[in-house]
Amino acid sequence: PPQKKNNMSSALLPPPSQTRLVTIVAHVDHGKTTLADNLIESNGIIGERLAGTIRYLDFDEEEQRRGITMRTSTIALRHFYTPVGNNNKEKKKKKKERETMVVHL
Repeated sequence: PPQKKNNMSSALLPPPSQTRLVTIVAHVDHGKTTLADNLIESNGIIGERLAGTIRYLDFDEEEQRRGITMRTSTIALRHFYTPVGNNNKEKKKKKKERETMVVHL
């Protein structure tokens, strides 16, 4: 018998074609946490004034106290984009709707 799709999981987990994994790698004190905070701010999770200072992904009390990242943290962010057409016919069509992609940071 055909398997029943779970609507809840399909709403939370988009297909792989709409999912990207982004890893931030840089030397010590080169802005990895600041970049992550600003990407989180662009999703409206934290305010613009807090981005770069709140250290959102540094959830551990010791990380906050010392101002350093000691453990890896992850977050899923939504990214909205308008697909680009491959030919002139598509460009002449009505304006395409924005699509959603989930970026795992």
